[in-house]
Amino acid sequence: VMSTGGSTNAVLHLLAIARDAGVPLTIDEFDKVSVKTPILADLKPGGRFAAPDMFAAGGMRLLGTRLKAAGLLNDGLTVSGKNMFDEIQSAQETPGQDVIRPLSNPLKKEGGIAILRGSLAPDGCVVKLAGHERVFHSGPARVFDSEEASFEAVQQRTIKAGDVVVIRYEGPKGGPGMREMLGVTGAIVGQGLDESVALLTDGRFSGATHGLMVGHVAPEAALGGPIALIRDGDIITLDVRKRRLDVDANLDERRKQWKPPAPRYTTGAMAKYAKLVSSASEGAVSNPV
Repeated sequence: VMSTGGSTNAVLHLLAIARDAGVPLTIDEFDKVSVKTPILADLKPGGRFAAPDMFAAGGMRLLGTRLKAAGLLNDGLTVSGKNMFDEIQSAQETPGQDVIRPLSNPLKKEGGIAILRGSLAPDGCVVKLAGHERVFHSGPARVFDSEEASFEAVQQRTIKAGDVVVIRYEGPKGGPGMREMLGVTGAIVGQGLDESVALLTDGRFSGATHGLMVGHVAPEAALGGPIALIRDGDIITLDVRKRRLDVDANLDERRKQWKPPAPRYTTGAMAKYAKLVSSASEGAVSNPV
């Protein structure tokens, strides 16, 4: 995932798989892997090529040989019944391909995802770094309680350069279901604001997302997390190098006034899901009844 600039959704999926498999895995381990893993695959949306191009270039086996040579790949059993190192021995690199870079010429020296914490995300959040060079943003919050409200604001061109768009109550419980914010991020890119606006949400993103976008903010708004207490105009600072996401506001005073919103569903499968689902920082898995 890190070496291909893969989707932030991989964090959710792998945490959930690890939970069901009984494998100890925490959100912070993704950051430890990313720091030491170069981006080698020049893939969309941030790069030039698509998955079929990578397959034609030599595919995952070729990428595996690169990571093994860098000392970044562990051997182990795969779904084929063979060990990883045995599988990648058959890698064949297409002459002249430039989809999968050599170790000496990576797209970036570090991987495509970072885990941030701070006063806005004490339990962590995920930022995608592939496809852009921005690692710092500080600006006033523009707060929305749904994806639809934020999308309307972007369409009305009320979002300005420097703003930090905050979309909350879209997390696992609040959504419920943690839908992806592809419409909003696409609209921001369409208006040419992706290099001057940051976006953060307790929801998630599509793999096609561009720009400085922070997802999976935890605890989520529906649980009274700090993202629920932000107000328009608060200065939010996102510093990837320091791995921090903070807001300049007295959240303790606001917490005394906060009340959870009425659930969007009170009966049926969605209500049951919202009651049982865990935090995104734990893979948004269902807790036992």
